Amino acid sequence: MSSADVLKLQNRVDKAPQQKASKSLWYDAWKRLKKSHAAVISGYFIVFLCLVAIFAEKIAPYTFDEQNIDNILAVPSSLHWLGTDDLGRDLFSRLVFGAQMSMSVGIFTAIFSLAMGVLYGAISGWVGGRVDAFLMRIVDILDSIPTLVLLILVKILFDAVNIFADPKMRALVGVLMALSVFGWILIARVVRGQVLQVKSTLYVEAAQALGASSHWIVARHVLPNILGPLIVVLTFQIPSNILFESFLSFIGLGLQPPYSSWGVLANAGWKTIKSYPHLIIAPGCALFFTMLAFNLLGDGLRDAFDPKMRNRI
Repeated sequence: MSSADVLKLQNRVDKAPQQKASKSLWYDAWKRLKKSHAAVISGYFIVFLCLVAIFAEKIAPYTFDEQNIDNILAVPSSLHWLGTDDLGRDLFSRLVFGAQMSMSVGIFTAIFSLAMGVLYGAISGWVGGRVDAFLMRIVDILDSIPTLVLLILVKILFDAVNIFADPKMRALVGVLMALSVFGWILIARVVRGQVLQVKSTLYVEAAQALGASSHWIVARHVLPNILGPLIVVLTFQIPSNILFESFLSFIGLGLQPPYSSWGVLANAGWKTIKSYPHLIIAPGCALFFTMLAFNLLGDGLRDAFDPKMRNRI
């Protein structure tokens, strides 16, 4: 029997138990997650926010820059549900359009950080040795730089290049680049630790002994077994990205008026908080409930993927 036949036979033997265990793991995690009502409600709320961002043009009764000089700084009413700002723009419409910027930054930055962190951490953990030590020292150097300083520096450098003519696109890509510079660091650490743990398991050693390539082992055995911790990390990183985007817009380094984001609205509301508090209540509540939803969902996913909770279904 040739080595190829041995490898096929080994795959057939290991395929059924591994798929069954994988299915059982995800099924048990789903059952535990459904028992967490806070996590389920938070998940529905996050899906609702994503739909609001996607269909903002159809949901908002006005455009984000439409002015009504007859209703400047109006209080909430049937005409303007959340009132108007100092230029007569409908606050509810600007809040809806602001979800596009905030949710886009949070989700797309997390996706980019996931791709880069998985690649970096998998290489570091799988190769090991001097390569691992060198790559982790780079991570330590980047992690030693204050996050806020690095964010502002990257944002200013990107704005100086001035690639995009559209101010909204330039602000969006600039914030994405700034957040992506350090967002992958935590994911890379998590992936490296998980890869080091999975690399020492018996089925990985058996695959190596049978002559399977490193790429095949990582794609078939390693990555599927670390998806749980990665999903949990993402649910905590997305709200952090949204908060950082709002902060950059609040201090004037993100999206600029008349374009709308939750940070821009919070900045405008802060200036008139004593006289017109309704201007900051709406974006403040949007940020608060979004952060709360992602954190509750992250807590639920963390408990769902915890092996110690398997016997508590």
